Amino acid sequence: MIDKLEYTNKHELVILDQTLLPLKEKYLKLKDYKEVVEAIISLRVRGAPLIGIAAAYGAVTGVHNFKGDNRKNFEIHFYKVLESFRNSRPTARNLFYSLERMKNVFEENKDKEIAQVEDLLLREADAIYDEDVEMCSRIGLNGAELIGEKMKILTHCNTGELAAGGIGTALGIIYTAKKQGKDVFVYVDETRPLLQGARLTTYELEKYEIEYDLIIDSMAANLMKESQINCVIIGADRIAANGDIVNKVGSYSLAVNCAYHKIPFYVAAPGSTIDFNIQSGEGIKIEERDSAEITQIKGEKITNDNVPVMNPAFDLVPGNLVSAIITEYKVHSPPYNFESIKHMFLSYVQTLSKEQE
Repeated sequence: MIDKLEYTNKHELVILDQTLLPLKEKYLKLKDYKEVVEAIISLRVRGAPLIGIAAAYGAVTGVHNFKGDNRKNFEIHFYKVLESFRNSRPTARNLFYSLERMKNVFEENKDKEIAQVEDLLLREADAIYDEDVEMCSRIGLNGAELIGEKMKILTHCNTGELAAGGIGTALGIIYTAKKQGKDVFVYVDETRPLLQGARLTTYELEKYEIEYDLIIDSMAANLMKESQINCVIIGADRIAANGDIVNKVGSYSLAVNCAYHKIPFYVAAPGSTIDFNIQSGEGIKIEERDSAEITQIKGEKITNDNVPVMNPAFDLVPGNLVSAIITEYKVHSPPYNFESIKHMFLSYVQTLSKEQE
């Protein structure tokens, strides 16, 4: 396992700075919730599930560093902390899922001593982390059933250990298939503009000793035409109730190309990524990121000044282009209607929480 995040007994969140990978492994000690917010915004910690975990621990640091004993000020401070995290990455559903859980624990216990509230919030953050580890494992097992004995798989962005508490979602499926003795080869999209496939997915595949080729994003369609890809597996940052998914920009192109070439297009994500309150992907807010992520490489300009830039972090894939959505409790097939199975997810989470106690 990659040591990417830990909350220590010194009340600090230690994270692996993913912006420096793979060339440098550096750990940062974050002692203030504002530092955790900055780490999420700057992608020092990233991946929808891991963002949710980091934010949960960030809320704990916010409580730990509160000065004074005025109950009203304490409550105002806590909601300010939560709002700071909500504004950090607006698209990732897992972030809001974790914050909702932390808010519920706070509201159920806010009349207790501040030290007790902090302890209960820390326990909830630990539970969110532990549950994610288990959910990733189950996603891996469910998804591996779709992987043949010998397959060439394309992935986009990074969906492994660096993106989650456990082994990851889409990459977790590949790791599980490999562990089962299946012969898997991976094509890794570089994933513009942040090159998270080139930097992070290759880093993980090296550690798992899985064969791969790094490719530019626009090369995928030609590989499909030449019958070099058996399936595509990606993750998701948010899934609407109708099965529309939002994932790293470039995912829609892959889905369209898979449909044309009759190649399975799979999405892997925990149930916490499903937003049961959003009926379709049109209701999902797409994060727009800094233009410098395109106009610069490692701080060096590659364009003229004042070049107009569009830099959405994600794009929308209609559910009718998704061959299957792989969650920890089931492999879902189209047509998708997640609103009707909300009770299944909630029941599963309650059962898993009891198992973790």
